[in-house]
Amino acid sequence: MIRDFMPEEHRDFFELLPFLLLGSLDRAGRPWASLLRGEPGFVTSPNPRSLMIASTPVAGDPLVENLRAGAPIGVLGIQLETRRRNRANGRIVWHSERGFELAVEQSFGNCKMYIQARTRGAPRRRGAEPLAPVPGGSLLAQRAVELLQGSDTAFLATSSAHAREGGREGSDVSHRGGLPGFLRAAQWELGTRITLPDYAGNNMFNSLGNIESNPRAGLLCCDFSSGDLLSLSGAARVSWDSPELTLFPGAERLLEIEVEAHVLLREALPETWVHTEYSPQLFNKVDASTDANNS
Repeated sequence: MIRDFMPEEHRDFFELLPFLLLGSLDRAGRPWASLLRGEPGFVTSPNPRSLMIASTPVAGDPLVENLRAGAPIGVLGIQLETRRRNRANGRIVWHSERGFELAVEQSFGNCKMYIQARTRGAPRRRGAEPLAPVPGGSLLAQRAVELLQGSDTAFLATSSAHAREGGREGSDVSHRGGLPGFLRAAQWELGTRITLPDYAGNNMFNSLGNIESNPRAGLLCCDFSSGDLLSLSGAARVSWDSPELTLFPGAERLLEIEVEAHVLLREALPETWVHTEYSPQLFNKVDASTDANNS
């Protein structure tokens, strides 16, 4: 399933996208998930082992500091209209103020499960000055909690224990989807703990395997109406037998993230994305849970 090159279908797919998800590591070794935006064609593939990304992160995104030659990067391309998605992992060859090149080391596809369908809407009206990012520590403010708990789409960044050393080690970013409320935030000691369900998927366990060896994770939550993005990073663990599993119909285990740092990126998406349909797999899980409770 995992190749050391991109098939032509994947290469063509990446060039169609108006945004790209990336997983990176900061200097403290914390994973972060980020979104890069551009008009279709801003990602190109000159050969099966290379991606050229002509875009730079918005101010305040940890990716600004994480783009370094040799740094491991996880890539997820997702087409919301069709629910198609493909992934690639590799290392940065070079970067500049206009973009960077990724040398692809791993390439594989994913299924359409749990992706909410959306279509690209109108450009967002902007003021004279872009809104400043709002950085924070371990405790999420009210706006951040509201964005997170209202999200139906998020992206999870993880890395292997020795990602910076190369070889088959690296960074990764994956999609997480659910009905609004599937992400939960609760105060924990002096900070915030995030809980999200893990449903049956492709059984590759990329993210969970990384967390077992390197218990850290980053999470990016999207508000497709306002354009705001919430990016956070912290200590992570997989809970296989938590009593809270009953709160998440269909979940096979839970992922918990104890926030260490976060940033609210206001109006980071330059256009709206109109919701058209929830993933049918989500309703199957709710219906199955209801039938079990009524039996």
